[in-house]
Amino acid sequence: MHFTRRVLWFVLGATALILGFAGLFLPLLPTTPFLLLASVCFMRVSPRIHTWLISHPKLGPSIVEWQKHKTIKASIKKKAIIMIILSFLLSITLAPILWVKVMLVMFAIALLYWFSTIPTS
Repeated sequence: MHFTRRVLWFVLGATALILGFAGLFLPLLPTTPFLLLASVCFMRVSPRIHTWLISHPKLGPSIVEWQKHKTIKASIKKKAIIMIILSFLLSITLAPILWVKVMLVMFAIALLYWFSTIPTS
């Protein structure tokens, strides 16, 4: 793989990992999607970091569950749905323009519909 691509995959993976880790502590920031993205990036450029990530006691289980079964835990899904609703409600409340509010409602509905189709374990 070309050096520039490797660097870009690594930077994207590191950024996703940092955001995923921050999501453990910040209630409106999702953890699992960022960890999955980090896993994909590191799988391409650093098997050592990828192995560390999937074997990590706090970060790894959701990644492994998704990779093996394409499911997420019901408790994680419930928390994610609550956070999606709360974050979109806050955004809709703060949006100053009506068409932006309508767009946010449509995005929220689409996201919640898609998220509800993900199987749980």
